[in-house]
Amino acid sequence: MEIAKIFDPKAIEGKWYNYWLEHGFFKSKPDHREPYTVVIPPPNVTGVLHMGHMLNNTIQDILVRKARMEGKNACWVPGVDHASIATEAKVVQKLRKEGIKKSDLSRDEFLAHAWEWKNKHGGIILQQLKKLGASCDWDRETFTMDPDYSRSVIDTFIDLHQKGYIYRGKRMINWDPSAKTALSDEEVIHKEVDSKLYHVRYRVAESQDYITIATTRPETILGDTAICIHPDDERYRHLHGKSAIVPLVGRIIPIITDTYVDMEFGTGCLKVTPAHDVNDYELGQKHGLEIIDILEADGTLSTDAQLYVGEDRFDVRAKIAVDLASAGHLIKTEPYTNKVGYSERTDVPIEPRLSLQWFVKMKDLSEPALDHVMNDDVQFWPPKFKNSYRNWMENIKDWCISRQLWWGHRIPAFYYGEGEHDYIIATDIDDAISRLQDVGKIVNPDDLKQDDDVLDTWFSSWLWPMSVFNGFYSKEEVDYYYPTNDLVTAPEIMFFWVARMIMAGYEYRGEKPFKNVYFTGIVRDKLGRKMSKSLGNSPDPIELMEQFGADGVRVGMLFSSPAGNDLPFDESLCEQGRNFSNKMWNAMRLVTSWTPEDHPRPESAILATDWMENRLNQVIVEIDDCYAKFRISEALMLTYKFAWNDFCSIYLEAVKPIYGMAIDKGTKEIVVRHFEILLKLMHPLMPFISEEMWHLLRARLTPSEALVIAPWPKAKVYNAQIIADFERSCAIITEVRNIRAQNNIPMKTTLELFVESGKDFPLTQVPIIAKLANVGEIEAIGEMPKQAFQFVIDRITFAIPYGEAVDMEEQTGKMKEEIDYLRGFLKSVQQKLTNEKFMSGAPDAVVANERKKEADAQNKINLLETKLAEMGMAF
Repeated sequence: MEIAKIFDPKAIEGKWYNYWLEHGFFKSKPDHREPYTVVIPPPNVTGVLHMGHMLNNTIQDILVRKARMEGKNACWVPGVDHASIATEAKVVQKLRKEGIKKSDLSRDEFLAHAWEWKNKHGGIILQQLKKLGASCDWDRETFTMDPDYSRSVIDTFIDLHQKGYIYRGKRMINWDPSAKTALSDEEVIHKEVDSKLYHVRYRVAESQDYITIATTRPETILGDTAICIHPDDERYRHLHGKSAIVPLVGRIIPIITDTYVDMEFGTGCLKVTPAHDVNDYELGQKHGLEIIDILEADGTLSTDAQLYVGEDRFDVRAKIAVDLASAGHLIKTEPYTNKVGYSERTDVPIEPRLSLQWFVKMKDLSEPALDHVMNDDVQFWPPKFKNSYRNWMENIKDWCISRQLWWGHRIPAFYYGEGEHDYIIATDIDDAISRLQDVGKIVNPDDLKQDDDVLDTWFSSWLWPMSVFNGFYSKEEVDYYYPTNDLVTAPEIMFFWVARMIMAGYEYRGEKPFKNVYFTGIVRDKLGRKMSKSLGNSPDPIELMEQFGADGVRVGMLFSSPAGNDLPFDESLCEQGRNFSNKMWNAMRLVTSWTPEDHPRPESAILATDWMENRLNQVIVEIDDCYAKFRISEALMLTYKFAWNDFCSIYLEAVKPIYGMAIDKGTKEIVVRHFEILLKLMHPLMPFISEEMWHLLRARLTPSEALVIAPWPKAKVYNAQIIADFERSCAIITEVRNIRAQNNIPMKTTLELFVESGKDFPLTQVPIIAKLANVGEIEAIGEMPKQAFQFVIDRITFAIPYGEAVDMEEQTGKMKEEIDYLRGFLKSVQQKLTNEKFMSGAPDAVVANERKKEADAQNKINLLETKLAEMGMAF
């Protein structure tokens, strides 16, 4: 078979991926083997492949491919998440372009558009993952709104409600004015922003006195229902029991006292707006304050604000500052840096809002999930993330699970009256009627109305490791595949998803959902910025694979991505990955070009193959250890350095037949076998090129011989002394070659090499040194020749006599030139050391460094002069 001179990834990637799919290598069914299960962190159905996905899925594929080669029943389940907020926003945006408003559609009409969009555009990312080489069982592709999956979500809601974990209540929540929905605490990102602190005075009722507060949100003044002071604050004791007048609107509000107030912060006076601040709400409940909601769902001011009705909250902030100043209420404005919560999905500032929502009580659910991570039943890699996890779990709050959207799993609550508890939890309207009848209520179906809200997307994805195996309704698969083995994810969704999956696992299966959690880092650019579309600093992964090949990009991603640490990505890393592919391709072409003949094996080849046999086993042990500790990047570097340096640069040269001669059959067979072991080590990292080379090294005709299912190498006991002896020989070879290069001695010139007698140097290594360094017999002598190059390896001195190949006049000339240079350098140093001004003003460390330079230069001069004297030359 003719092998292309230049490796072309495009020519092989589609070919082999289709081959793997055609022969079902990625498919998994329960059988007698040990299962190895990975569930993909489901990307949003709206998503396309970005660099974070590339890193995450490359690592997953490496782990899955290795497990498959280890003989395990590898099952990697792909799928996508319905992503309520993101998908609804996409559909609304699409409809807007078509001149259609969501508000003009019924719920069913809107959902028809949403499903049409999902079926047309959703899941693009999974097709893109195939280009990366992802070896998922595509027959198992799951969507979080598939019928059985949706059923499991609704049944979980019903079950948790019956257990008392889910409740409905009016509480302060995070509100996204852009998406017009509630958010959980984990969906709020706190950013440090440059704000202003507005000092506003309120007139004390029935008095000419004023009381001053400081706020960053002057627009909320319109919703104030009290001013709070500390009961022990002597400055304001005279105001106890008094009232104040809200500027601009003239509302009279009480001045209350509470130890919650920090007397040292600002003016020591706190404006209380119960409808728009979590802590103010608690104060309001405690003191029985009125609640005035001044904001609409879209962030504009409501009629209860009285002023600026219908205007955007931030426009009002600017306007009210002007109006407060005009009315004499604004004392001063000063710059102020504070943290503001932003929606994780829409990146707009959130608003605390009092709202009737559905919540999950988390305290009892979280306890086993915390204990089993702390005792390492579920192991985090790297373990440092356990501290963050513990801190969050120990301070966990109830989870707001209702979202004011139409796309998603609709909350299974059916209302039959206006009372706070006039609802029934049921799977559908028929079930609702039946349940109501069970408690003696007869309701007309037309009088039942299902809750308009949908469940938080994470309420479905926390069931992922169970529901992808239909675990709530069928035991066969979930009993075999669960718990899964390794979860690869990003630390930023540790609380969104990882913690909640662990909770669900112990609640519904009584055991962990996975054994290990590998946290990847964030992919950043050369400037340390997180890659994002908005910054324009993220390359298109598909374009990268077109340019460098999927294998090159996979290797490039892993070159500097240790677990949990950010990845400083540069396209040059992918180029380095492509260069590695080219290096291995050329090595394969070299080996396949050797035509073997039946003749004895050279001693040099025997030494080289013995070394490689032991070195391979040593490397397998090291690589297996890296995988066991989830040091994937280190496993790559070990494979890369071994393949490039040991295998290609040393081993193949050592066994390569002399020009014009054929390699012996025995050596060729051993080299091919070693190459095959190397390809097995490479396969999880570089699946496409390794499979191609695997088939080119030998003619493999049946699917059962494919590399993708070839057995992972098992390390045998290796001889460390053989490795050490050979590596010392390589060091000697390098020194001899350096001497040749520095002195223009051609490789064809055979050199003499002497070794210091009485030292532990195995003469068995002579054949390999003789071949690769072109030296004659290595002779052990007691006294080294005067006119010779010398070097030391492992405290053993070696010498190469000058001989006819060396121009003595040229050598002495070089030494004399160096002595001249050193003497000039020594003179400049000594001038500094005899300069009183320098010696008195320079720090001790600087003076010590100059004295060291003086001593080093003098020693080099002495050595060179001694060498010249030994050669019979005078300087």
